[in-house]
Amino acid sequence: MSQPLDTLWYTRCPVPTGLGIAVQKGWLEESLTAQGTQIKSLRESEELAIRESHFDHTLRNSVRHGGNIPAIWARASGRETRVIGLSWADEVQLILTTQDSGIRTVKDLKGRKFGLPHKIDAQIDFTRAQALRGLENALRLDGLEVSDVELVDFLQEGTFSDEAAIIVNGIANFGGPRKSRQNAELVGLLRGEVDAIFLKGAHAIQLAHQFGLHTVIDTGSHPEPLIRSNNGTPRTLSVDLNLLEQHYDVAVSILDAVVRAEQWAWNHPEDTRRFLAHETNSSEFWVTAAYGEDAHKRLNTNLDERSIDAVQDFTHFLHRWNFIPQTFSVRDWIDTRPLETLRSSVATLAS
Repeated sequence: MSQPLDTLWYTRCPVPTGLGIAVQKGWLEESLTAQGTQIKSLRESEELAIRESHFDHTLRNSVRHGGNIPAIWARASGRETRVIGLSWADEVQLILTTQDSGIRTVKDLKGRKFGLPHKIDAQIDFTRAQALRGLENALRLDGLEVSDVELVDFLQEGTFSDEAAIIVNGIANFGGPRKSRQNAELVGLLRGEVDAIFLKGAHAIQLAHQFGLHTVIDTGSHPEPLIRSNNGTPRTLSVDLNLLEQHYDVAVSILDAVVRAEQWAWNHPEDTRRFLAHETNSSEFWVTAAYGEDAHKRLNTNLDERSIDAVQDFTHFLHRWNFIPQTFSVRDWIDTRPLETLRSSVATLAS
């Protein structure tokens, strides 16, 4: 029996997600208001502990849609969460170097310096993990290993939640602390302190263009899904176990709002690009360059085998590199019931 819920906390990453569109369209709030539930943005809270739940998922009755590294880390650290959906929206994942570095192919990276971010106060340094993943995947395509390059750390103090999101005209900016938004490894590359770095998404392709950088490889466009698999591919839609056990109808309503937003996106490409630009704090041009002209069709939350296998493979990667304390079964982490309930209700309405 589903119990009434006073407040649902929601959070999403500044990337393309169905939850982000559902929030912007007002559909998440609309669907839950009818149940007597108010919604609150976790990342806009004035309390650091609440904002940090975006990463450690300690806040009861919350939903998170975004990069899978924090979600995997929270589960591996003992948080009782469940995945109710996975969304795979391919994005550029670039190994970048300067034009005069002499590096043109992946093989040229051997023996060179590779810059890595290192957020020393963060519970889980997802930026470091995704950079290592992109580097390892790229090197292995040419028979190399990470040990074949020299890793250079760029230390940065603070957490990813030090400041609340900035709201401008109703749009949240999740750019992180104002005092530390400068990309240290990019600066290091431009100064000649390292020979190559990893960046992904709309800002990556924009910065590559702005500074005239050379793209050694884009692993995000490789035909093999496990090479493209990283923090954002696929993204996890996760909730805490209490929400599922005590407020099951809310979990189904969340999934319904996400799927409805994605279906709307498929039929509204121009509006979707505008929404995604808002979500990523970028422009429609760079969103298209990073996520493709068919970005509106890449929003599709499900639980297909490709996505499950990719998250399992990535979980093993994170354990191998000591980002998580233990590996676990991704299939056991998934709760298929909300998606099954939603599909059943849709089928009933259509019959």
